[in-house]
Amino acid sequence: MSDTVLITGCSSGIGRATARAFLDDGWHVYATARNRDDLAELETTGATTAALDVTSDADVERVVDRIISERGRIDCLVNNAGFSQAGPVEDVPIEKVREQYDVNVFGPHRLLRAVVPHMRERGAGTIVNVTSITDRFPIAGMGVYSASKAALAAVSQTLRQEVREYGIDVVVVEPTVVATDHYDRTRDELIDVDHGTAYTDLYELHEQLHTIKSGGPGITTSEAVAETILEAANSESPKRRYSVGSTGKIGAVVAAVLPESWRTPVMSAGIRVATSRPAKRFLQWWFARHHRADRPEPSER
Repeated sequence: MSDTVLITGCSSGIGRATARAFLDDGWHVYATARNRDDLAELETTGATTAALDVTSDADVERVVDRIISERGRIDCLVNNAGFSQAGPVEDVPIEKVREQYDVNVFGPHRLLRAVVPHMRERGAGTIVNVTSITDRFPIAGMGVYSASKAALAAVSQTLRQEVREYGIDVVVVEPTVVATDHYDRTRDELIDVDHGTAYTDLYELHEQLHTIKSGGPGITTSEAVAETILEAANSESPKRRYSVGSTGKIGAVVAAVLPESWRTPVMSAGIRVATSRPAKRFLQWWFARHHRADRPEPSER
């Protein structure tokens, strides 16, 4: 019997690319998302699909029970479902903070609690939690998102200690900025936040991030992240943490060696540079070069 993987958040981006990578490698893939209609393409290529809202205990129990009933095992769990909440910490309302944690932290926790007992019984399994380089190197204007990913990374570290003796590997995959439609929702969430006048530069910076879907210097791809997740799942002795993308690897090194007292002034200087007129002109040049009609042009205020 081929190995079985459960992947969350497969409607687009990293999740969809990961499902394709596992299918190409011969795995039996259970691809999930909140809306099963978004998974039709994966189903035609061989994935077993299911509706799964990671904020629902009932959904998690139903899907895991189905997989165990049909396959008898879950060899790998990929906790990928999540979204990005932009906005300065002061401006983000508490209900949006709760939503961020319910999806990005409590969702993976629900899956872990449902899957680990089956892996422990078999004495084998790999859990891959997709975080972000911001879990170690938080960025101003993304505090709530960065905190949720840091929480998931901490859960991963402690779970690794707890289940190691049962033959279960726990891996963190932390991408850098990825060219994906993920930033559409980030931008929508940013629009819904009441903008404080004290943070004009931060709002401008994150509005410009919408152009990341075009790619650019240092921007990685969903496929690169997917290949890294597959590598971890296939390894008999996976690394504890994988950084994906050149800027992510550089950021990981900087986060490891840069004194904490230096990080705030360095990041503040970076924001000033990124929102300067030359930087905005560069982004507009890049956008024009890779323009597609479905992408609104970033404004220059």
